[in-house]
Amino acid sequence: MDCCVPLLLALLLAGNGWCQQEEVCSKSVINSCGDCIRSGPHCVWCQQLNFTKVGAQEAVRCDTRAQLIARGCPVEEIIAPENLVDIVEARPLNAVFEGRELVQMSPQRINLKMRPGLPSSFNVSFKRAEGYPVDLYYLMDLSYSMKDDLAQVKGLGRDLFRALNKITQHGQIGFGAFVDKTVLPYTNTNKEKLEKPCDQKDQQCQPAFGYTHVLSMTKSADEFGKKVSEQFISGNLDSPEGSLDAMMQAAVCGEKIGWRNSSTRLIVLTTDAGFHMAGDGKLAGILEPNDKQCHMARNIYTKSSEMDYPSVGQLATVLEKNNIQLIFAVTKNVEAVYKELSKMIPKSEVGTLQSDSSNVVALIENAYNRLSSKVTLSHDNLPDDVRVVYTPMCTNSGPPGENEGVCDNVGVQEQVRSFRSHLMQHVHTVEPDSFTIRPQGIRDTLTVMLSTTCDCQCENPSEEFHSHCNYNGSTDCGICRCREGFLGQFCECSAGVKDEQSLQQTCRRDNGTVCEGRGDCVCGRCQCHTTESGTSYHGEFCECDDDHCEKFQNKQCGGNGKCNCGKCECSDGFEGSACQCKTSQDGCRTASNTVCFGRGDCECNRCKCHGGYQPPNCLTCLGCPDQCQAKLNCIECQGFDSGPFKKNCSEACSASIRSNLVQKFSLSGKECHRKDSEGCWITFKLDQLPGKDNYYAEIYDMRGERLHFIVTEDCVSRLAWERLGILLDVLKEVYRDREVWASLLRLLPPRPSPG
Repeated sequence: MDCCVPLLLALLLAGNGWCQQEEVCSKSVINSCGDCIRSGPHCVWCQQLNFTKVGAQEAVRCDTRAQLIARGCPVEEIIAPENLVDIVEARPLNAVFEGRELVQMSPQRINLKMRPGLPSSFNVSFKRAEGYPVDLYYLMDLSYSMKDDLAQVKGLGRDLFRALNKITQHGQIGFGAFVDKTVLPYTNTNKEKLEKPCDQKDQQCQPAFGYTHVLSMTKSADEFGKKVSEQFISGNLDSPEGSLDAMMQAAVCGEKIGWRNSSTRLIVLTTDAGFHMAGDGKLAGILEPNDKQCHMARNIYTKSSEMDYPSVGQLATVLEKNNIQLIFAVTKNVEAVYKELSKMIPKSEVGTLQSDSSNVVALIENAYNRLSSKVTLSHDNLPDDVRVVYTPMCTNSGPPGENEGVCDNVGVQEQVRSFRSHLMQHVHTVEPDSFTIRPQGIRDTLTVMLSTTCDCQCENPSEEFHSHCNYNGSTDCGICRCREGFLGQFCECSAGVKDEQSLQQTCRRDNGTVCEGRGDCVCGRCQCHTTESGTSYHGEFCECDDDHCEKFQNKQCGGNGKCNCGKCECSDGFEGSACQCKTSQDGCRTASNTVCFGRGDCECNRCKCHGGYQPPNCLTCLGCPDQCQAKLNCIECQGFDSGPFKKNCSEACSASIRSNLVQKFSLSGKECHRKDSEGCWITFKLDQLPGKDNYYAEIYDMRGERLHFIVTEDCVSRLAWERLGILLDVLKEVYRDREVWASLLRLLPPRPSPG
């Protein structure tokens, strides 16, 4: 049965997803047809001359095809650049090897010229070849535990070639061997042990080595048997071996191995042990990373003791690059380890080797059939902003995936029905780019060259000065391009003696964009465009629009007002920045029936307090000045007719505070105890009334109290001096002793001045 792989490749540039449920054109600043096409995959342009009305912005020409047709643009006037698929090279499939180069995949080169975000598709055919040449490299672990296996392999040469001939008449086999790095702790570095690392009883034992290339690719079973029979077992100390070192050198030393350009390349690795990998070299002080280069001299890997083991990722990359497939023929004890390794290496299979390798021929044959019947398409060098998803469409197809598409159990000369591949590029690419599609393990490749275009192929009238532009300019995709000295949407304005730049400057606000990008500068004044909703931009520089006010419940101005230059003007009974609140002060009313105690504004039925006053009702103030100290001068002048405000007490204090002298406080709250201007203590309480600076004070009155004859350094009030004068006359008669009287007078402070 014939089997082709039509590969449908969809390329999307500058898209947000693989598909969109609804065509949408998301526009930003549109000044030309090219700007429109770059805006999105569904944006198209109407080039009809009279499509835009006077004052309307040219951006209305840019929309989806359906929207433009609905607004009256004829279908033939719509500009929508399409993708261009150019098959540059497509050699026919040649799936039977007849001594000439096989072609299993076609085409080989395609150029895609695309607009951003618009998908494209093309077909790729693949056909599995019959009799395709096979190069098989048998890579064997020759550590001491593989002694029985080596004896078995020495007699398998003809069986291997017989099995290979079932697959192709153009088969070759090579042979290589490995153990491990010849340094501690992997190998005993004692001189005698390096020369003979096996047990003493084993006479046939070759010196310790890392990797040795024994036989290049040959078609001769006798030569294979002869070279293998010359090999002897060797040895090392630890269980893991240097198999990754050996596979790396076998992959990169192509000329020494003898890999052909047009062949299926196989490495058969036989071992009964695990493997060392990158980082293990540190145990021996080997710090130099593996460089993935060939280091072979006289068929010996010369950097074995100088360079670290390769990583699994490095090995996988090199094998894929060189189209080499792996068959792990391993014993049961390490089968699970190599199955995990196989998951990380594309086009690899694992088979269970019997303890003496007697089943190795059947194992190789079965593994090869599994590998060759599995067609896996993947890509290389994919640009960072490109994403590919393959959807295989065949009898035994794998699931869709971003990295590969798989068809399994494909027979010889069977043609896979199709792979559908979707590719998306997220940005407009200025420079051409490319990537490669290839079937894994096969030399055929398809190079996809990518480029983008936003060119509009408009049918412009030939007239240099068109009537649509008042004979002062030409048309370009329906837009007037005015000649020098003329301005306006239809070139209707003459610049006169002023140059165009001077006229344009008068249409710029703060040296910004001409008419804020929302209108045309016509004769030095802004002629504002209409918005997409049908309203007009307005203002001296078209700086205002009535479509972008604050929303509430997804309605502009909450549906309770109108938008004017970006701000909501609320209808009666509504307030708030988005007219979201009904006009009410119920939530702001205090027990005294004031609104926010006069220290805030009621907005949306909540107090918005001034200064440091705190919600909910603006009663208290955090961080405000100490009012005991701030009102002291007014307390002194109102209560005792003294202090700095004595002469203008009413003018300075009556607006902010009123007070009474009391024998007992009726106000609750904090008691103020301050010194007045003469150093005397005054006690009072304050009550803040509605308003920011409105207080009532109760001042403690001491004048009715009995005078205590206590004289201190701090204060003797005038009242005390007046009453003290009467007492002094009495005391003067009592204390006739001059010394006692002098001592008493020294205790008194200086007498206050009269008045």
